[in-house]
Amino acid sequence: MDYLPDPAIPMNLPRTIGGNAAFHNFHNDYSHVQDPNLRRRLALSEIDKVPFGWYHVRAVTVAGIGFFTDSYDIFAINLVTSTLGMVFWQGEPIPGSNSGGNYGVLPMQVNTAIKAATSGGAVIGQLGFGWLADVVGRRKMYGVELAIIITATLAQSLSAPSQAVTMTGLLIFWRVIMGIGIGGDYPLSAVITSEFAPTRWRGAMMAAVFSMQGAGQFAAALVALVTTICFKGSFINTKTAFSSCDAACQLAGDRSWRIIIGFGGLPALFALYYRITIPETPRYTFDIKHDIEKAQADIKAYVNNQKEGDVDPISQEQTKKRIGHKLAAPRASWGDVWGYFSQWKNFKVIFGTTSAWFFLDLAFYGLSLNNSIVLNVIGYTHGSTIYHTLRNTAIGNLILVCAGSLPGYWLSVITIDTIGRKTIQIMGFFFLTIIFIIIGFAYDSLSEGGLLALYILAQLFFNFGPNTTTFIIPGECFPTRYRSTGHGLSAACGKIGAIIAQVIAQPLLSKGAVKNCIGKECAPWLNHLMQIFALFMLCGTLVSFLVPETKGRTLEELAGEGGMPLDSHSGSLTHNNRFGRWWARHNPFRGGKPAGFTYTKSPNLGPRSPGILGKRQRVGIMTSPELLPKTTKRKRGKGEKGNENGHGRAKSDTSGSANGYSVSVDSYGRIPGQDD
Repeated sequence: MDYLPDPAIPMNLPRTIGGNAAFHNFHNDYSHVQDPNLRRRLALSEIDKVPFGWYHVRAVTVAGIGFFTDSYDIFAINLVTSTLGMVFWQGEPIPGSNSGGNYGVLPMQVNTAIKAATSGGAVIGQLGFGWLADVVGRRKMYGVELAIIITATLAQSLSAPSQAVTMTGLLIFWRVIMGIGIGGDYPLSAVITSEFAPTRWRGAMMAAVFSMQGAGQFAAALVALVTTICFKGSFINTKTAFSSCDAACQLAGDRSWRIIIGFGGLPALFALYYRITIPETPRYTFDIKHDIEKAQADIKAYVNNQKEGDVDPISQEQTKKRIGHKLAAPRASWGDVWGYFSQWKNFKVIFGTTSAWFFLDLAFYGLSLNNSIVLNVIGYTHGSTIYHTLRNTAIGNLILVCAGSLPGYWLSVITIDTIGRKTIQIMGFFFLTIIFIIIGFAYDSLSEGGLLALYILAQLFFNFGPNTTTFIIPGECFPTRYRSTGHGLSAACGKIGAIIAQVIAQPLLSKGAVKNCIGKECAPWLNHLMQIFALFMLCGTLVSFLVPETKGRTLEELAGEGGMPLDSHSGSLTHNNRFGRWWARHNPFRGGKPAGFTYTKSPNLGPRSPGILGKRQRVGIMTSPELLPKTTKRKRGKGEKGNENGHGRAKSDTSGSANGYSVSVDSYGRIPGQDD
């Protein structure tokens, strides 16, 4: 029996203990590979192909709770503006003074400033945390933004005016601070989920994280409804006008808005520990830190639900000095930024992601933060008392979320890895354009029921459309060294659109409205606002053609490295003709292959041992086939030939090259006629 010759590189590298059938030790598989670029791609390919497991559920849950809190805090303000007005702006206004009342109604300028303050802070957070995550690390920043959100949320609920500081100033200050934390959560949650997700489920995982925005909206409306019912005895003895709120009503209103706002910080407390203990993403450690040993240890830690990977510091430093500098991934610099984004193929991507998010948020936040006004136009929020008005407003928001937002979010989760991100985004923008044109130009002929149906459809296509995809695509399409910064820049452009939306939406919605109005009289310019939003949605449709389709493609491919046979993605097997390659990429009925399904077995799995319960033996790519158990006989495939000694290799479909090194990963076995 002839054995393979000894490996060219002595196999005396340190090996680590640990791992089992469920959580495999990836470090030992590739610790003998000396080419750092090949070793990196082999390790990352395991993340891309690993089956969906509880560690993925944990990642989605931890990131999703943060988005639940973000959404709750952003949209809860829409439900407490009426309460704030009747508590802090009772009485007649005092000319020439910042103090005084406004007959129990929040002044328009104050309303706009409070709602826009969060978006203003979010711009700072998205740019700052996005850049810091690429420089300092994802893990070091993850959890910091959540702590900021918790602190600012609780501080808002405990704020009280004084002779030196007005309630307006306090709310704006703390909502700006809260916005910084919310802004930081966008790039961090998106990038961490993206870099840990397998290729097949990456879109669904990121969409599931973002769908918690709908859960946050639902929770805010539900808490507002429960709080209103609990204080029914104080709210019921009033009239329709908020100026009729007496002392007992004002006390109940003061307590209710603090409960509604403060509740948003509680769920985040449960996720804070898990955020600060999540391991660093291996892609960041490979591509930015150039630390090969640590990256592979973090892969093991992630799938074992551990805080971080344990490595021998001496071996870590030796490997980093010996071959770490040979990693092909370039380091971020201003020169590299210019060299990368000065190319049209890269510039059009960041232009497409930033402009699409900008046009989306102009309409999305212009309407979502003013749902109470739209519901009032529809005629749903009217009531004979303040209690009925507050109750109907909460119920109306629950209807909008349950009928439009939540189905839209989960339709995206289900279909995003099949239909594709780009298709969903273009489709959503297109249908929103049509809906806003109908509302804008047929406004006077629409019944209240028809207007409500169209508004629910708009909420559906916001979320089964660009509101979800504009969050996902920037987290995938940039190289690791700019991924978080690119996502933060794209999100910041969206929040700039949200600020502009608040500045123009509030004055237009209230223009021409008469006192104690009912129905469409309360927002006579709503049709013109919808016409403006229709134009924004059309612009969003056009710029969406600039973004790439990221469905079923690895992050390394999207970064311009090109695919390799070990990658698991849609159509990862090479097509020999141009039409085949085009159809594999654009076929709307086929998504990326499920992780681990593209290949019948992992490239470093040997054949089963004899018997029904025989287990596969996991081996490195340099292991001799003679050390493996014998397989059962099978027919020789076409083109297979044994060597002179009767030995042969059954080639798998994973052979190729990576970074100049030949890669051939075979499934070793015995063929008929082999001598024992």
